[in-house]
This record gives sequence, structure tokens and C-alpha cells, in this order.
Amino acid sequence: MEAVSKNPSSPSSDLDRPSRSNDDSWRKIFSDLAGGRQSALDDLYDLASRQLYGLALWRTGSEDDAADVVQDVFVKVAEQGSKLATIRNPKGWLLTVTHRAAVDIARRRLRRSAEPLEEYPFLTAIEGDNDRMLDAAHASVLLAEMPPTLRDVIYLKHFADCTFAEIGAIVGVPTFTAASRYRKGISDLRSLMEDEP
Repeated sequence: MEAVSKNPSSPSSDLDRPSRSNDDSWRKIFSDLAGGRQSALDDLYDLASRQLYGLALWRTGSEDDAADVVQDVFVKVAEQGSKLATIRNPKGWLLTVTHRAAVDIARRRLRRSAEPLEEYPFLTAIEGDNDRMLDAAHASVLLAEMPPTLRDVIYLKHFADCTFAEIGAIVGVPTFTAASRYRKGISDLRSLMEDEP
């Protein structure tokens, strides 16, 4: 199963585990964009779009809204220009901007009628693997029952490969709260799975 991004890593209790992503790649792209190399936006899209889309989808539950969030984020990146050179953690900055944009869209959607969240899959599987497709569909239904604050943390930990400190910075809570939300989310997900017939 994948959440639009990659297979989840096994859970870790280490709060300060370093991110496995290549921070230098992110910084290089931001530096290139700050220097005016607009083609670096394509490089950034290739590097980041799946993670940004996945986070937006997990927050909004809507493929259309998630796509709008990603587009908005890349517009914001392009508008930053030389300011991008001052951003020390480009991946964290992008995920924070994505999270905030997705929260804004989700709030706006509350003000208008929307389709049920259950209609949008949080997890997908490779076409043709029927067992994994069923597992992904089943897990998506269970994830839809969870509060977005818990889904966000699970996504950021497993699919965006963020530390709890990074997650806290992205969603605007202390590191300890991010870790607590993750443990509660995983516990709630297990309970939902066990409660089923």
C-alpha cells in the first residue's frame, strides 16, 4: 500500500531520528530558485509533489482539493524568489505551507456542502494486486474515521519521513504533542481494526 508516496517505514519511538531524505538536494533546489533558475521549479516538483499531494489529500480527503493545494504551494514557492535562500529547512517549510493551505481549504469546505470523506482513498495499491487493493481500501475507510490531526501526524511520520520535531513544527504543536498524537493515532487505528467483525 502507498499513500500516494512510498511504502511506510516501521514505526520508531526515537523522537530525534534524523530524516532520511537528502536535505542537500532540497537546499540546492531552493538555492537555484533563489538565484533565478526557474527550471529548478521542475526539479522541486519531481522531488516534492508526491509528498505534498499526499499530505494535502490526507488532510482534505479530496483529490481535487489536494491538487489545488499543491498548485497553491508551488505558486507560493515561485513568488518567494530570493527569499528562498534564507529557508534553512526547505522540506519542512514546504510541508508546513502545504499543511496550512490544506487546513484552509478544509475549513472553507466545511462552510459548503461536500462529498463524504469516505469516498476518497487515503491509501492506494498497485493495480492488479487485488488483496493489497482491498487492504488499501479498507485502511482508507478506517483512516476516514480518524480526526484529521491524527491522520496528519501518521502521514508525516510514515510517508513524508519526518521526525516528531519536524512534525511539530509543520503542524504547529510541541514535539511531545506530535509524538503523542502519533501514538494515539496508531492506537486508534489498531482499535478500529480490532473492533471490526
